[in-house]
Amino acid sequence: MPRFKLTIAYDGTAFHGWQKQHAPDPDHPGERIRMRTVQEVVEQAIRDVVREPVLLQGASRTDAGVHARAQTGAFSVAPFEESSEPEESSSKKPVWARLTEDRLRLAINSRLPDDVVITALNRTRDDFEPISDCTSKGYRYLLHAGLDRPLWDRAYVHHVRTELDLARMQDAAARFIGEHDFAAFAAAGHGRLSTVRTVFDCSVTASVDESPTINSNRYAIDISGNGFLHNMVRIVAGTIMEVGRGRLEPEQVNRAIESGDRRDAGPTLPPTGLCLMWMKYGE
Repeated sequence: MPRFKLTIAYDGTAFHGWQKQHAPDPDHPGERIRMRTVQEVVEQAIRDVVREPVLLQGASRTDAGVHARAQTGAFSVAPFEESSEPEESSSKKPVWARLTEDRLRLAINSRLPDDVVITALNRTRDDFEPISDCTSKGYRYLLHAGLDRPLWDRAYVHHVRTELDLARMQDAAARFIGEHDFAAFAAAGHGRLSTVRTVFDCSVTASVDESPTINSNRYAIDISGNGFLHNMVRIVAGTIMEVGRGRLEPEQVNRAIESGDRRDAGPTLPPTGLCLMWMKYGE
C-alpha cells in the first residue's frame, strides 16, 4: 500500500495533545465527546483530500499544550494498478496519484486550521513506521526569567520570576548525557516496560528578550535522545531550573538517576515552554 511521510508543525495551545481521545460529555452523562487533537484534525483533512479512509500515525504523543516544529506522521492509501490505456488510466487514478507531492501537501493544508501546518510530504517505503524507525529526536524547553512577564510569545515560554544561574544549569544539564535509568524523571504510570534511555546531548543556552516592553533573560534547554518517557523532558527542565534558582545542587541529578526516586528530581514544568524541534530517521 502506498505510504506517505509527513512533517507536521503545530501550536499546541488549543489542542488536547497529539493522540486522538475522548472525554466524558458534561452535558450528557454516560456519553463521551471527541477531543480536539492534532492527529484527529490532520487525519480528517487527509481523508477529505484523498477521499478514502486513512489512519494517521504519529511519532511522538505530545501532551496538551506542547508545541511541535517537526512532528513526523505517516499514512497509507489504497493501491491501484495502471491501465495500459493512458486515458483510461488517468480517469481511474485516485486523487493522491493525480497530484504531485507538493500539491497534495498544499491541498491538505488548505483544509487545516491556522494552528497546524504540514511542512513536508513525500512518498516513503511501504513499511515505514514513524515511531520504531526514528533514531533520535530533539526537544527544547524555553524559560523566561525575570520579574517582567512575557507578552507576545507567552504561550511558548515558561515564566520564572527569579534570576537563573547559567553556569549551574549547564553543569546540571551535562549530567543527563549518556545511557541511564530515568525512572526518577518519568510521570507515574508512564506505561513503559523499561525506563532506560540514552540522552545524546543536553545543553542550556542564554539570550536576551529585547521586546518593546520587557528586557528579560531567556534560557533554552535543548535535549536529544533515542526516546523519552512520559513527562521526562518537562521533569528534566524542572530539575535544571531548580538548580539555576539555587534550590538544588547540580549533583542532585546524579543522585536522582541513582535512586530512581521521583521525589529526588525537580518539578514537572507546564507544557507551555516545550516544543518538539526535530526527528531523525535512518532513511
